[in-house]
Amino acid sequence: MDYRKFGDTLLVRLDRGEEILEQVKALALKENITLASVQALGALGSFTVGVYNVDEKKYYANSFEGSYEIVSLTGTIDTMNGEFYTHLHLSAGNDKGEVFGGHLNRAVVSATCEMVVRLIDGKIDRKYDDMTGLNLFKFD
Repeated sequence: MDYRKFGDTLLVRLDRGEEILEQVKALALKENITLASVQALGALGSFTVGVYNVDEKKYYANSFEGSYEIVSLTGTIDTMNGEFYTHLHLSAGNDKGEVFGGHLNRAVVSATCEMVVRLIDGKIDRKYDDMTGLNLFKFD
């Protein structure tokens, strides 16, 4: 991973073999990022995304291997109990134009991933919500 900071924005390049969530965490901890929005595109060799069933309060994971292009990667960096937390969603397409996506669990870069991290002046913590079973923004 390499990156440059321009005002409130970081431009990040992830390299072949790097796992996206691990690198986002490393960047956030190194730069003391407590609130930011994330966008990215690039190429993946493998990834796992999940879809949440609210009634069951359970994620169902789908894993993919092969050549995929990131159509969209978006989400936030924030905190939960004062510690690093990220919530990212990924859509990636194959060579047939089929797109698969969901909550990002794991993604390994096959060529490069170009990421824009826009810092937000503020802090939002998360709190577990019993009704949904999710860690939601806490605005109190």
